[in-house]
Amino acid sequence: MKSELPKVMHPACGRPMAEHVLDAAREAGVKRLVVVIGYQAELVRAGLSRHCDVEFALQAEQKGTGHAVQMCAEQLANHDGSVLILAGDTPLLRGESLVALLAELRDQRAACVIGTAITENNFGLGRVVRSSSGDFLRIVEQKDTTPEEAAICEINTGCYAFDSRLLFQALTQIRPNNSQGEYYLTDVPAILKAGGHRVIAAPKLTIEEAMGVNTPEQLAEVEAILRRRGKLIATVA
Repeated sequence: MKSELPKVMHPACGRPMAEHVLDAAREAGVKRLVVVIGYQAELVRAGLSRHCDVEFALQAEQKGTGHAVQMCAEQLANHDGSVLILAGDTPLLRGESLVALLAELRDQRAACVIGTAITENNFGLGRVVRSSSGDFLRIVEQKDTTPEEAAICEINTGCYAFDSRLLFQALTQIRPNNSQGEYYLTDVPAILKAGGHRVIAAPKLTIEEAMGVNTPEQLAEVEAILRRRGKLIATVA
């Protein structure tokens, strides 16, 4: 981002990116919000501390996305229900899409619902691998794909709905057996499936919603979309 500011605190239309994600979660009915902080943790904590419904979990060492979620285990130890996992750098998320993920989790009595999107511009994104019958098999990260997997156009958006207890049980089984040497959250759905639990990959999000911000150019693109959304809301009102 060419800045010392933590990425999720960069403003999009005058507000930190992370706040847009929190708004989407609230719109989906989420009552408890846990933000995992690591890099420049105190700046993120200070920037979001005005939100009285936000708690923080510290990831002192950045060992991957699965490891990040493990840092919430103590806070959610007594939670028996569903949980959403969202990325803090995806400010275009819509609450209605998250509602759809939670509804799929409930209606299908699944252990996990992976929010997916369809795009031909899939470079750098995790691919959703399905069986010949269309059932979810696994998620493969870009650096670990075979040529056939790299051609898949259904991508993992990084948004998940999980049964909380099954999630944290599965997190104890992930291993850093990948090119990055990290604990991938993306390994958890396959672990749950291997354990006999129902895992669904559901294309409930648009590729726009899945857009993560990693460069100033992407931030400018996100801001333009947010402004267009604002104009639409004003017109409807």
